[in-house]
Amino acid sequence: MDFAAWMESIQQRTEAGLDQRLPATAPQRLHQAMRYAALGGGKRVRPLLCHAAGELCGAQTDRLDVAAAAVELIHIYSLVHDDLPCMDDDVLRRGKPTCHVEFDQATALLVGDALQALAFQLLAEHQLADDPRRQLAMIASLARAAGSRGMAGGQAIDLAAVGRTLTLEELEFMHIHKTGALIRAACLLGAHCGAPMPEASLAGLDRYAKFSGLLFQVIDDILDAEATTATLGKTAGKDAARNKPTYVSLLGLTRAKETAAELCAAAHDALAPFGATARRLHELTDFIVRRSF
Repeated sequence: MDFAAWMESIQQRTEAGLDQRLPATAPQRLHQAMRYAALGGGKRVRPLLCHAAGELCGAQTDRLDVAAAAVELIHIYSLVHDDLPCMDDDVLRRGKPTCHVEFDQATALLVGDALQALAFQLLAEHQLADDPRRQLAMIASLARAAGSRGMAGGQAIDLAAVGRTLTLEELEFMHIHKTGALIRAACLLGAHCGAPMPEASLAGLDRYAKFSGLLFQVIDDILDAEATTATLGKTAGKDAARNKPTYVSLLGLTRAKETAAELCAAAHDALAPFGATARRLHELTDFIVRRSF
């Protein structure tokens, strides 16, 4: 299967899995809003990384489906909350009105809360690893990635940085948490769904995920500066308008593109010990670089 066909198959599996697992009963308005936020859009990069990492250790596809859904639910909840007026105050996401615009702010807040809870419910109620202790470690790792030492902490740093000029090290620290933590969790959860990997291999996969997370953010900043709202499916140029520090504002467009190329090369290099089993991860790295939205 070529990469495009593989990617489409995982995206379809993820969509179907989310559709199956998202509730549609009472309270109907909340569940309708959850489904509105989660279904029918998005690149599903984190599920793709989860499945690709699972291929390194022969993970069962049904286990990867659950882990991928859990990570994606955390990601979607973060987008719903990120778009709220008290955060980035955006009105467009994935080409349609944001959740709080389509419904209301209180519902959007509850949507994020409920999606996060559902993510951990999935990890707890399905067997994803043969050793229960390993599965508990998986739950803990996703919690860390989503919490104050991960994504939520990165968002706090981001909000505090508006109007400030950060150093490159400060900017990387922010995005290692805000964007990178969940990308790293997606890769490691996928790996933990399969046969146990040596610690050195897990460290190499985590190194790949760290570079990929930063790469994803650099490309995101470049697209925000260059692409249109219609292409992005969200408001273009919003970071510059709000005076938020980005790789483009700090380095300039040319140097930001050079940084993306360097991170891409570093991600590929980190996969060298895995040989042919890392084919999909290599392809995903190139996809992140060339994506247009």
